[in-house]
Amino acid sequence: MHPRVKISILVVLSVLFVTCFLFLNLGSNWGYALPRRGMKILAIVITGAAIGFSTTIFQTITNNRILTPSILGLDSLYMLIQTVIIFALGSMHMAVANKQFNFLLSVGLMVAFTGLLFRLLFKGDGRNLYLLLLIGIVFGTFFQSISTFLQVLIDPNEFLIAQDRMFASFNNVNTDILYLGIGGIVCCGVYFVRFYKFLDVLALGRDQAINLGVKYDQVIRQLLIIVSILTAISTALVGPIMFLGLLVVNVSHEFLKTHLHKYLIWGSVWIAILALVGGQLIVERVFTFSTPLSVIINFIGGIYFIYLLLKERQS
Repeated sequence: MHPRVKISILVVLSVLFVTCFLFLNLGSNWGYALPRRGMKILAIVITGAAIGFSTTIFQTITNNRILTPSILGLDSLYMLIQTVIIFALGSMHMAVANKQFNFLLSVGLMVAFTGLLFRLLFKGDGRNLYLLLLIGIVFGTFFQSISTFLQVLIDPNEFLIAQDRMFASFNNVNTDILYLGIGGIVCCGVYFVRFYKFLDVLALGRDQAINLGVKYDQVIRQLLIIVSILTAISTALVGPIMFLGLLVVNVSHEFLKTHLHKYLIWGSVWIAILALVGGQLIVERVFTFSTPLSVIINFIGGIYFIYLLLKERQS
């Protein structure tokens, strides 16, 4: 079956799940329930698209299918930013209370961190991408430790606000920044078009890409900025989700059976949307909110991560 046909099947299933989510047990008060469900499902779709898109790009430029953007410490940096703002300014400050300003500030700092990290490690001496990943892991652990330390010191009432942003929640989606998130993804998509042709070549590795005429460092730097923006969007909307990107991109590879990124990106996006919408529908209608979707995703993703590690070891 052609990858295009498989992607069409994913689109149909996603539309079916979205329709069920919107209209199942809607009741008679459509004017109240439907807009609320619509905003929620739109946020979930945007989150899935951002995670699938960013993880596909990241795994291509790292040439490794078990890595996700969180390996650079971007999720930990987002939590550190939120914790420092609450610790230093208080929960009533505009930087916390104004969610649009908070979102733009977080995105700006995450992009600046990614650019600074890349500039320091790739300053004309040909260092490879694995050093960047190693430093990212160190920074991620460092950011997480500082966040934990500050959360111990802050007022308990303000800690609850910080804690609210520590865990992914699809029942409490931050719809206040939804339109900013949509605008961010659209801008990233438009900007990404110029680098789209390089992905299939980058998947061959650094040396092959340079031999084929790709300005490797420049392209990688721009793609990492796109990844950091998309990660910030998904994290700000629902919170950090560690294993979703790992799951959807690897499932996309296995399902589509292709290495062409014009199919892999769309496959990852639609699989992520299908997983989030379908999972949330099951959590609400079958489990009646007894188990958070993020817990299920991380449980399945953790098992799949171990499976991938064992598979790599055997190969």
